[in-house]
Parts: sequence; structure tokens; C-alpha cells
Amino acid sequence: MLSIWCFSIAGLYIHLEQMLIIYSERQVLCDVDCGKEFILCEYNRDADSYRSPWSNKYHPPLEDGPHPSPELRKLEIEANEVFAIYREQYYEGGISSVYLWEDENEGFVACFLIKKDGSKTAHGKRGYLQEGAWDAIHVIEVGPEEEGKAHYCLTSTVMLSLTTNDESSGTFNLSGSIRRQMNMDLSVAEGHLCNMGKMIEEMEGKLRNSLDQVYFGKTKEMVCTLRPPAELVQMRLPDS
Repeated sequence: MLSIWCFSIAGLYIHLEQMLIIYSERQVLCDVDCGKEFILCEYNRDADSYRSPWSNKYHPPLEDGPHPSPELRKLEIEANEVFAIYREQYYEGGISSVYLWEDENEGFVACFLIKKDGSKTAHGKRGYLQEGAWDAIHVIEVGPEEEGKAHYCLTSTVMLSLTTNDESSGTFNLSGSIRRQMNMDLSVAEGHLCNMGKMIEEMEGKLRNSLDQVYFGKTKEMVCTLRPPAELVQMRLPDS
């Protein structure tokens, strides 16, 4: 029974490690037409080219690559502008990209991506880690409008990896991922972008709390149990 448990844990670890490698290697390109970077992923890829959300052009150029409809493209442009402000306020740097496309149910799908490098060499305003990366993926399926409402299905995934290397903390590596889903029926009076933004903001708050209180909290508890701080050890030692 113990051997089966060990193999299960080992298999899960390998699966998570491979998934983190795939996402951590997610690259970015610079759109030469506007000088802005965008994130490469499967949602803006066709063959070996990637569509920029800023210029709506493929890099490298692709003649017959799919593009969103004019109405959806207008919403995509607005979403990228608003999400860039959101990313700057919440993440203080990083790169964001938003991609929209039609689905088969007369609705559309939106993908919101954020990539933040938190290492010492990062371009953000803070870089306390030796190495660190935060990748957030929010995919929202928006159903067709019915009686002034639409159904929204949000699937969010956050992948986090960090490494510290200094005298106070020593060398420490931590990586993992968390995924959650949310379904809501909302009025479209304020627009799809407003509804999607509120859902993403609420979901990211829940994910950050889970990472901070559950994952980091449990890790800290385990580390302090295995290697208690020096001052705690002194308190436990009997007086000589």
C-alpha cells in the first residue's frame, strides 16, 4: 500500500513539474508596429504564427490566419487597454494580453493572460526574489444574450514559482498551480467587459487568498515544525 502511495505522489509531482515547465517557458513577442509586447499561447496561435492583440497582425506574417469579427475586435482592443491598467495597478508591471474569438454557440470566448517576472532582473517595480514568475490565465466562455442576460463561465489558473537565495532565508524553491471555476448569469446592461472584469477581479482575490493563507501558510507551518526558528529553540531549552 505504501509503495502505491509513493508511486502516486511521484507521478503527480512529475505531471505538475512538466505542466509548470510548459507554462514557465511561455514566451513573449514585441509587436514592431506599435512597440508593445504580447504573450504567446495556443489561443492566438495559427500554425507557427501568433496574432498580436495590439495590431491584429500575425508574427511571422500569415495570410489566411483567423481574426475576430469587427465587433469582437473592437471589444478586444478595449479589453486590452483596460486589462493593462488593471495589471499595472495590481501587479505593478508585467505583461498582459487579451484574446477574443467566436464559439459555436453564438457567443464568444475571451482569454485574459498575465505574466509577471518577480526576479531581481525583472522589469517590474519590485524584484525581491532571486527567480520568480507569476502566470495567470483566465478563460471566460460567454453565452448568447437572452432577455438582457448572458451566462459567463470563468476558468482561472495561476502558476507560481519562486526561488530565494540570501543570508536571511537561505536557498528556497517553491512552485505550484491552482485552478478554480466560476459560473454566473449577469445582466449585459453595463457591457460584457464590465462583467468579465468583475469576475476576474473577484476570482484573483480568492486565488491570492488561497495561495497566501493555505499554501504558503501550510508551507510555513511545515518548515517551522521541521526547522524551528533559533529564538523558539532558545525558549524551549531548559535553564542550565
